[in-house]
Amino acid sequence: MWQWLYKLGSPKWFYTMTGQLMPWLAAITGILLGVGLVWGLAFTPPDYQMGENYRIAYIHVPSASIAMGCYYMMACMAAAFLIWRIKMADMVAKACAPVGMTFTAVALFSGSVWGIPTWGTWWIWDARLTSTLIMLFLFVGVMVLRSAYDSEEAGARATSVLSLVGVVNIPIISYSVVWWNTLHQGASSLSLSNTAANPPEIWVPAIFVGFGLLGFYLIAIILRTRNEILIRERRTEWVNEVLNKIRGNS
Repeated sequence: MWQWLYKLGSPKWFYTMTGQLMPWLAAITGILLGVGLVWGLAFTPPDYQMGENYRIAYIHVPSASIAMGCYYMMACMAAAFLIWRIKMADMVAKACAPVGMTFTAVALFSGSVWGIPTWGTWWIWDARLTSTLIMLFLFVGVMVLRSAYDSEEAGARATSVLSLVGVVNIPIISYSVVWWNTLHQGASSLSLSNTAANPPEIWVPAIFVGFGLLGFYLIAIILRTRNEILIRERRTEWVNEVLNKIRGNS
């Protein structure tokens, strides 16, 4: 296991390994998303409480969960970079910021769409919504802060510190509906811990969509990290060989 983790710190090994993994991951992700979205959006019966409006949760719930998971990953990579100076960790952390920002924006937008008919308003300064909006600002702040530095090393250190400071917001998002009396509902009817609230034909498609979006998230992280590897390692011989091969195939 430790040898495998050590290899992950090698840009060349990461690039080669993920290149072999990508076709399989893309195929599995496409199947999961295709089956889950068609099943969930077209063939599941209306929810006994929310009617047709609950279908937005097939996108909203996994997007919000993945966004928080992405921030945790970014913070872990930031810690690895600060402690052990692993440059691959910083590359992954850099890739996480725009991907996490996108998933957070999707979660906020889909939640607002769900909230219009449910709450009668598209936005309220609820604890869950506000803390999620702060997470969006943190992702954006990490990206802006990194771009403010001419030195890659200095930008990496600054954004790593910000990422670690901001991680305190993630438990607040998770437990805000428990700690405070919020308008946002508690455990979703589509969560694995609450499957008894609906029949399998409602929550099983959610599993397909959830794992499909997780696969899409991993693909986005891998692609952005691979691109970052090519940029930072562009002076190495093996990257020149890869680029020449790409040019030859185009």
